[in-house]
Amino acid sequence: MVAETAPVPNEPRRTLAAILGRRALVLVAVALVGGGIGLALKLGHGDPTATFIASAIALAGLAGLVGEGTEQLGQRFGPGLTGVLQSALGNLPELFIGIFSLRAGLIVVVQSALIGSILANSLLVLGLAFVAGGLKNGTQTFGVQPVRMIATLLVLAVAALMIPTLATAPGAPDAGHAQDLSIITAIVLLILFAASIPFSVRGGQGASSLKPMLESGEVWPIRLAIGVLVGAGVGSAFVSDWFVDSLRPALASLGISEAFAGLVIVAIAGNAVENVAGIQQALRNKADLAISLVLNSSLQVALALIPVLVLISVVMGGPALTLVTSPLLIGALGLSVILGAFVVFDGESTWLEGLALIALYVIIAASVWFGPPIQAP
Repeated sequence: MVAETAPVPNEPRRTLAAILGRRALVLVAVALVGGGIGLALKLGHGDPTATFIASAIALAGLAGLVGEGTEQLGQRFGPGLTGVLQSALGNLPELFIGIFSLRAGLIVVVQSALIGSILANSLLVLGLAFVAGGLKNGTQTFGVQPVRMIATLLVLAVAALMIPTLATAPGAPDAGHAQDLSIITAIVLLILFAASIPFSVRGGQGASSLKPMLESGEVWPIRLAIGVLVGAGVGSAFVSDWFVDSLRPALASLGISEAFAGLVIVAIAGNAVENVAGIQQALRNKADLAISLVLNSSLQVALALIPVLVLISVVMGGPALTLVTSPLLIGALGLSVILGAFVVFDGESTWLEGLALIALYVIIAASVWFGPPIQAP
């Protein structure tokens, strides 16, 4: 005689809101509200400054959703592939902003924003993470070997980005060949990025390593994760177009220079949610994860995003994006990544080191504040 088993009561079906979780719902709300206001202003030919602000808020929310979806897929496929996914998807908003800015002829803004993205992560965000984590938790320690690998690759990538400016200066051997040398450098950096992918997928601490941050109970169904990524990617493309269209008139009305707009405003807007995530992990005393998030973001820009935009500009036609920029920006970039490497090489961080990094960022931002203001279309 077979013993009867008691029926197992059906578990209550979780709502979509419960599955997404509070953080993702907040990001959805930010993206919808910012995007809705931006679309209404765009269609109604509203104030460009208000459109610019609303679009920037929507982009921050969409960038956060891309990060959430990437982490969700990473929970299923492991930390190595998570890093590759983040490299491919995490910079979507910045990629779209760069493409639409190139189409609008804002070459200086694109160059400044790309360099500003590296500076903001390596100085401002890393500094804020050190200050926040240090004041709350005291001196923080982290694994030396993986951080040294990231910092070394970042210094090498930035050194490669500096060469075209030095080699094409008047009297230098490649003077007059800025575009040719930029294309060669872009291809070499993309090969280096591609070479890092297998190492990262195997779980090594490569150019794109990232550890999943989710508890098992927070994992979404795979269809939901893919749907969020697709929706956020499509939304980023539309909102980036509105953002760039309103950029020039908005900044012209505020009297802000092209260099400052790219170096500070556009760079921070494109990385807003990633930046917050790094600081949050430092506050939770997860210094390894905080530094990995912040420095990997800079590394992805240097190894992948900048080369891709250089090659895209060639295909698009019109003014080409090259790696030749002002001596001030290239010097600031080199000094910043070298300083960042020195700070993390000992495996410890303090709030005073963070304050020093922030101070350097403020000085660099001030150095482009007084440039010629951007002209209205």
